[in-house]
Amino acid sequence: MENLKAYIESGVLELYVLGDLSPEETLRVEEMASQYPGVRDEIAAIELAMEKYAMQNAVQPSADIQTRLFEQLGLNEAEANVNIQPEPTYTDEAKIIRLDGSDGKVKVLRYALVACIALLVMSTAALFITYNKLAAAHDQIASLNLDKQKFAGIVSKLEFENQGLGNMAAMADSKEWATIRMAGQAFSPTSKMKLYWNKKDKSVLINYVAMDLPKTDAQHEYQLWALVNGKPVSLGLFGKTDSTHNEALVKMQAIQEAQAFAVTLEPMGGSVNPTMDKITVMGGV
Repeated sequence: MENLKAYIESGVLELYVLGDLSPEETLRVEEMASQYPGVRDEIAAIELAMEKYAMQNAVQPSADIQTRLFEQLGLNEAEANVNIQPEPTYTDEAKIIRLDGSDGKVKVLRYALVACIALLVMSTAALFITYNKLAAAHDQIASLNLDKQKFAGIVSKLEFENQGLGNMAAMADSKEWATIRMAGQAFSPTSKMKLYWNKKDKSVLINYVAMDLPKTDAQHEYQLWALVNGKPVSLGLFGKTDSTHNEALVKMQAIQEAQAFAVTLEPMGGSVNPTMDKITVMGGV
């Protein structure tokens, strides 16, 4: 099963072998091991691998470390070196045999020191392996989240454009709607925009799907104007949202008659009169 494989490869079993898990996490691992033979086998394999690695990379402690360890334990130089005395020669003279157990004590201390070094090497290796696995998992999760966001953005844009195209197709079949194509002016020659004006109820719609205007900053927004008998009449404000508006077609203020329409870039809140040098697009009826 995929979940079990992911659990085994997550690095938690290595931390369990090292004893670095909380009591709750340790209990969880033991429950998994009791339920799934694969988990038990993996734990056994990790323990064996760490033991082999420690034995292959065991480091002989230096004489200085050994001396300081004996000093901390209260052993003098004679006691420390009791197990490395030269072999006695057999003579007829009487021999003194030490019975205080110091020889065995030194051996135990040496074994303990080697075990500590081996444990340190094992811990370092396990932490390095776990860190690499966690880093790789983090990168995979970040990549999946990024792909998910991109996919959601593409789907949202397609739904948005499909809605706008459907509305425009329905409007094209009706003779009530007039399409005004607005071209870029000196302020922004490459801009373009479409506007729909209903001949019957005089409503005005702007098309966000076919809109190609420079993106506004936080201090400015666009204002739609109708030219009525040579005078500009404001039809409302809108922002350039790069296809993130909730509707593909947005309704503006109605106008009974107009000879042309224009869009200008104005400060937030709009202007009473259009800023003539900021005319972005314009189109005649």
